[in-house]
Amino acid sequence: MLVVFDTNVLVSALLFEDSTPARAFFFALDKGDVLSSSALITEIHNVLYRPKFDKYLTDSQREDFMFALVESGLLIDITESVDICRDPKDNMILELAISGKADMIVTGDSDLLVLNPFKEIAIVDSQRFISTHSL
Repeated sequence: MLVVFDTNVLVSALLFEDSTPARAFFFALDKGDVLSSSALITEIHNVLYRPKFDKYLTDSQREDFMFALVESGLLIDITESVDICRDPKDNMILELAISGKADMIVTGDSDLLVLNPFKEIAIVDSQRFISTHSL
């Protein structure tokens, strides 16, 4: 199972360790492969280090999460570009999924969810991912 997680799901997984996004993310790390790209890693880093998260996360928690994402996931070189999403910044998620031959994208972003399926790649929210895999 090759899965791409959108930034919003990853941030939720880190902030709320017993949440549905966290369960989905750690299941995918354990049972499949989580795909990432340099653009996604940069975006996650930039989001996690926003001042608004300072009261919720220590630098150590952020670094540990980033390390786990990079070390446990598969870093994919982007080989295809797309310009289909109504929010252009979300195209990088689609590009990662295509380039990495993902089975699924997990997101809470309606701009991506409306595209389900995209080129035979399922686009689901965390709850659907969990129910699909009987967690």
